[in-house]
Amino acid sequence: MNGLGEVIFKSEDARKRLETWYQRFLDRADAPVASRTVSTPHGPSHVLIAGDPSKPPLIALHAMMTSSAHLLSEMGPLLDRFRVIAPDLPGQSVRGLPMHLPYDDRAHTDWLRAVLDALDVREAILFGVSLGGFVARQFATAHPERVRRLILLVPAGIVQGSVLKGLLKMAVPMLMYKIKPTTKRLRTLVDPLLTTWDDDWAHYLGDAFNDFALRRDIPPVASDADLNALSMPCLIMAAEHDISFPGGPLIERAESHIPNVETELIRDSRHSPPTTTAFRTWMANRITAFAGG
Repeated sequence: MNGLGEVIFKSEDARKRLETWYQRFLDRADAPVASRTVSTPHGPSHVLIAGDPSKPPLIALHAMMTSSAHLLSEMGPLLDRFRVIAPDLPGQSVRGLPMHLPYDDRAHTDWLRAVLDALDVREAILFGVSLGGFVARQFATAHPERVRRLILLVPAGIVQGSVLKGLLKMAVPMLMYKIKPTTKRLRTLVDPLLTTWDDDWAHYLGDAFNDFALRRDIPPVASDADLNALSMPCLIMAAEHDISFPGGPLIERAESHIPNVETELIRDSRHSPPTTTAFRTWMANRITAFAGG
């Protein structure tokens, strides 16, 4: 059970299946990786660390219902250019704390601050993807002195897509896949999310939708004041065809309210950008140029 009285995984078999996927994605990461456990106010938290310790620290926060291993598997050349520190978000990873933290208070911010303190990271480049982008933005608003540069990829909590459109594209296919999980129904389920087909990602998402006990609340949209408070240089990368956080409106709001921001619209991309070597290389080069790594 978690702090909000909810179950994280639907069964022990579900948890074991997600553990197997965790290891599979960790094996896809093309770099030596170390595992650490650090103390936080909510309990011991798992962290993966990759890259040369002498390189600048890049704190990387993964998306909803994935993990540190999933994110590292898509970071490509960044693993050679930074000391990448990837904590597992509470309630969102099979290796994360078994609790859902509230979105509307400082719980995630206090958790991340404790992780950074435990690793003796006083100032870092902070990189967040989707839900990880929401947590990263929240932390940067609360602790600008701890964030040298902020990088957000398809972040939650800046704009919100159409709830009706999301229900039509995701809720019905999800229900159908739960009733009878076929390959055709899996493709219908993940097609609105994946820009490029990847067998591991597609089948993982199919299992994740079935194995996680999904939260009913969503991250709130940041206020204008929250965005105005981002005093550090920011890079926002949005996906053109993202049904959750539409790229055009996201970039428009970021440019209107974040004082020192650069933006990139990833053309022809859905919420999950291409899982290709070409995209990983482009993203690594763009982040490196922005962060000065």
